[in-house]
Amino acid sequence: MNDAEPSSVPPSGVAAPGSTGGSRAGRIAMSTISAILITLTCILVPVSLITVWVHDIALDTDRYVSTVSPLASDPAIEAAAANRIMQAVDVRVDGAQITSDVAAWLQSQGLPPRAAAAVKSLGPQVESAIQGTVSKVATRFVEGDRFETIWTEANRAAHSAVVHALTGEGRGAVDVSEGTVTLDVGAAVERVKQDLVEAGISPAEKIPDVDKQMVLFQSDKLAKIRGAVDLLDTVGNWLPVLTVMLGAIGVFLARRRRRALVTTMLCAAFACLVVAIVLVIVRRYYLDHLPEQVQSEAAAAAIFDTLLRFLRVSLRTAIVLGVVVAIGAYLSGAGRMPRALREWADRTADSAAQWGDAHGVHTGRVGRWTDTHRRWLILGVLLVLALAFALWNHPTVLTVLLLVLILLVVLAILALLAATGRVGKTAAGHPDGGQ
Repeated sequence: MNDAEPSSVPPSGVAAPGSTGGSRAGRIAMSTISAILITLTCILVPVSLITVWVHDIALDTDRYVSTVSPLASDPAIEAAAANRIMQAVDVRVDGAQITSDVAAWLQSQGLPPRAAAAVKSLGPQVESAIQGTVSKVATRFVEGDRFETIWTEANRAAHSAVVHALTGEGRGAVDVSEGTVTLDVGAAVERVKQDLVEAGISPAEKIPDVDKQMVLFQSDKLAKIRGAVDLLDTVGNWLPVLTVMLGAIGVFLARRRRRALVTTMLCAAFACLVVAIVLVIVRRYYLDHLPEQVQSEAAAAAIFDTLLRFLRVSLRTAIVLGVVVAIGAYLSGAGRMPRALREWADRTADSAAQWGDAHGVHTGRVGRWTDTHRRWLILGVLLVLALAFALWNHPTVLTVLLLVLILLVVLAILALLAATGRVGKTAAGHPDGGQ
């Protein structure tokens, strides 16, 4: 009876738990700290992705090579490389000079001056023929496997130079000078020279070694970002871990943790979306302000897109992950729609279990144990999938969707096992069919 229950009203002068000034101040302080940590987490998520991207590009040779390798087969890069090679060869092979020398030699051998002049006048035709042959050879070369091999080998060998490029120094095939990052295509010119000789253009043998530079990137602000790159590289291994820890603590300190988790994930996804939009704007600005040294806008766009390819993948992955986790947290809450959805799922599982029981399908102790420990089993599955995502090497949107599919399948199996367990308990309680 109510008379026997202790009074819930504290004696005069004694504050009730949770209503004292100190407790109120403590709740306000914890909520404030939670809000600060969640805000920091939302800001640090895209920063962490950028940090990891810089770390991989600078220090992971395989990752760097896999990033730049597609450029060798990009039509814009092939056209730009072929144009550079043709320019290098054209400077060394002069059709007019060749016909002039031939005409002079023939005239010295007794050829009439008029005939010698006719031979000399063939200079433009000879030069045009040479240029056509050079164009075909250069194009065939850059579109072949040898160019891709040279490109990959040069970038792999020069990966250490990329580190110097990010810090303002350069060596080997990659060089940095006054904010301009260049790649020496002299090796490619040498290969084309050999192909020209094999094609019957003997004057190509006289092409000397050249040092042709292909501009990969140019920015007057390259020197200004060296310090930021060094800082990002230093904290690259720990910033993602710190970000996750700050977010977890922020959610833990919140009064309404499920709502805090939803807010954190959606805000982090929105921050990544903002960064993705900024990259689009930066790309347009960069292409609209290309320096004069860059002759092909398409090639510059291909380089920009390729270098940022994995960063964009990471941003998209973070956005999808944030939305998926937020939806999952919401559906596990006590709202009307989540409750209705879970009740529908349980009714569906119960119907399937009853159909199975009527057809002799029983799970026995497994079903009853699953029904008793279902919540802990779900928590364990979530932890395993979270660990799998954390250990996944460079996860993508497909990775997130795959893990979500696995989670849904496991949840369906657990729901069905739990339902068969409930049906088994009911049957055990009414062995005579409920009579």
